[in-house]
Amino acid sequence: MTPQRDEILQFGTSRFLLAHVDYYVSRSLAEGHSHKRVVVTQTSSRPEGIAKARALAAHRRYPVHFRGVRDGETFDRQEMVDSLATCLIAQQEWPELERRFRDEITHVVSNAGDNGYRVTVDDSPRHEVPASFPAKLAKLLYARYRAGAAGVILMPCELVSGNGQYLKTIVTKLSSQAYADAGFTAWLDEACLWIDTLVDRIVSSTLEPVGAVAEPYGLWAIQETPGLELPCHHPDVQRVDDIFPYEKRKLHILNLSHTWLVQRTVDLGLSDEIRFVREAMDESRLRDDLETLLEDEVLPTLDHAFPGMALADYKATVLERFTNPFLDHALVDIAQNHVEKVRRRWLPVHEMARAQGQPTPRLTARLEAMAMA
Repeated sequence: MTPQRDEILQFGTSRFLLAHVDYYVSRSLAEGHSHKRVVVTQTSSRPEGIAKARALAAHRRYPVHFRGVRDGETFDRQEMVDSLATCLIAQQEWPELERRFRDEITHVVSNAGDNGYRVTVDDSPRHEVPASFPAKLAKLLYARYRAGAAGVILMPCELVSGNGQYLKTIVTKLSSQAYADAGFTAWLDEACLWIDTLVDRIVSSTLEPVGAVAEPYGLWAIQETPGLELPCHHPDVQRVDDIFPYEKRKLHILNLSHTWLVQRTVDLGLSDEIRFVREAMDESRLRDDLETLLEDEVLPTLDHAFPGMALADYKATVLERFTNPFLDHALVDIAQNHVEKVRRRWLPVHEMARAQGQPTPRLTARLEAMAMA
């Protein structure tokens, strides 16, 4: 039997990673499908990140409480996750982190948050401990390259389109500025695999001291790439030939629907009495309006642009997730940056439909009211 080794480095201590990637790794280990475990490090030097890292180091086995409905089955159960090897605080344990990365790591996963790829002008991989996630990663990769080790597989989970290639661009630029080593630049490009991925799961709250509450639905879609070896195996971890249609399906069905419910709740004067997505789905005027929009305007447009994506099944899954009786997903939270969300989630569907000659009267009316059409 292959011995368990610490072979996945995870940048980030978020409840999302605990209930998603780390959960899948744990199930894969338990079922004998893989042998890799997870070494966690925090992505920033913020005090709350360091505190979370300390908690993870002390509580490497933790619960995830799955609550919701999936495929008609109601879930309200707790599962223990047992995939963490350790959690290292980068500012205090950099030599050990670098040693493990150089000698043991084969995969890197991350969820660095909305500003996680930002690098300030005074940050550099040459610092003793860089401040940003990309600079930390560049420094670790350079140590591995200098040791003559093989490349690694990088699978970022940030909600950025083309996240793998985007991260590669940032790290390559940083590395060129810091090291000016053509061999290292070539190694990053040729020896490492930078994989685009898409994650989809709502992780609604944290359990103390360590743990999370999550919906039962989950997807980790991973762009098929020559040489790719998955760090774990689970039915929700799916290789796909092209990640782009999966990104668009999520953006223009799930995210579009969230923003539509926010707007229509305001239009109908229901904001004071309807606070959560599940409450909106219990109001027939909102649910019927959303279902008609999806069925008559959104799905025909997307099906024409991205055939074979099982859009009707995905729509049914989204509506089931929206009715989760355990999840208080606040409309006021979804409403943040509303105009920009409308621009990203609705407008492309309207433009695709117009190019296809497809009518979108509901979308068009709302966009015209917001002076976007």
